[in-house]
Amino acid sequence: MLLTGCVSLPQSEALRAAPPQGVPPRVELTQVPFHLQDDFLCGPASLAMAFNAAGTQASVESLTPLVYLPGRKGSLQAEMLGATRRSGLVAYTLAPRLEDMLREVAAGTPVIVLLNLSVRLIPIWHYAVVIGYDLDKREVIVRSGKKERDEWSFGFLEFFWQDSGHWAMLALPAGRLPATASEGEFPAAVAALERAGRAPEARATYRALLERWPRNLTGLIGLGNTEYALKDLPAAEQAFRRAGEVHPRSAVALNNHAHVLAALGRLAEAEVAARAAVALEGPTLPEARKTLDEILARRRP
Repeated sequence: MLLTGCVSLPQSEALRAAPPQGVPPRVELTQVPFHLQDDFLCGPASLAMAFNAAGTQASVESLTPLVYLPGRKGSLQAEMLGATRRSGLVAYTLAPRLEDMLREVAAGTPVIVLLNLSVRLIPIWHYAVVIGYDLDKREVIVRSGKKERDEWSFGFLEFFWQDSGHWAMLALPAGRLPATASEGEFPAAVAALERAGRAPEARATYRALLERWPRNLTGLIGLGNTEYALKDLPAAEQAFRRAGEVHPRSAVALNNHAHVLAALGRLAEAEVAARAAVALEGPTLPEARKTLDEILARRRP
């Protein structure tokens, strides 16, 4: 009854008027396993389903200590994203659009959504996993709670989804880009994976990112950082050199290039790069000066 009357459901209405182009009319990711949700463990259960679909072994029991907050009787979005990255998967928050969700499912990726099953003053937050849709019926197919397969209308989903700001996330294996990835948002997701200490997975994903956006500064610097962390100095030097060539006003790229050149013993080249970084000044000037001083000290007879 709540979905009748004057309730506004603009995304559902937009899809009714103009279904998304370039996607199949019906998709169901039957290979996504089902994990039963007990009590308040919808967060760990949803993550386990997404992790398994991405090829990572996980269970509700193994993920509960990572995301479940007993005091809140649930899991916050930050914990969901952080646990995904610490497990070596790319955590990507979708744009708040129902169409983007459908496109990800069409590409073979289940989508975790956060719903409020009650009123705003007394919310009951719930995570569910969207594993399919039917454009003709205007329905999504979900794994939720104790139901392995449930069918919700687009309007039903949108109504209960709106209080979370239409929050949705993906858990992707390293090296794979979301179907709806944007250059403005996706590099930050890979950088977060790198900061979580997953250098091999971040490196593979930076490489994939740069195949789509070869000039992306975050991707070039991130690739250099991960190559350096994995002790492949020639590859790191190549990445930072490319970053400096494409973005000659990036003091970070130039300073990192100087640092790696020095580590390789190429001190004359390192000095040139370090001086270029210092000349740009800006907030990274102290670090650039330190790099230059260290190089000059090594070059003195």
